[in-house]
Amino acid sequence: MIVAMNHFTITAEDRVRTLDYYCGLLGLVEGPRPDLGFPGAWLYAPGRIADGQALLHIYWDRPLPATRTGVIDHMAFSARDLQAVRARFDARGVRYDLRRQPGAGTWQLFSHDPNGARVELDFDASEAP
Repeated sequence: MIVAMNHFTITAEDRVRTLDYYCGLLGLVEGPRPDLGFPGAWLYAPGRIADGQALLHIYWDRPLPATRTGVIDHMAFSARDLQAVRARFDARGVRYDLRRQPGAGTWQLFSHDPNGARVELDFDASEAP
C-alpha cells in the first residue's frame, strides 16, 4: 500500500530562525503552498519545485506541544558533500553529532532545528568526513 514518505510537518515558534535553518543552512527551498487559511511554508529540495513534492511543511500559528518530539524521534534527509555541510554548520556554530552507521558505513549528521526537532542528514559511506 505505502510507496513513499510524502512529507513531514513541524510547528515553529520563530519563522525567521526556522527558515534560516532549513533553507539557509540545509539548502531547502521555499516554494508553492496553497492558501490553507493559516500561515506556513512548504519546503522543497533544490531544483525539485516543479515536481510538486514538498518535503517539509511548516506552520507557525499554533502553540508547540509540551513534548516536542512526541513519538517521532527524528526526520532524515539524504544529502551530499559532507565536508561542505560540516563547514557550513561549523561556520554558523550549529552543534551536531556525526556518526558512522555500523555495517553500511553511512555517515549520519544529527542536529536540532530551532524548535527542538531532531534532524538527520545521511551521506554516502564513500564520502570523507
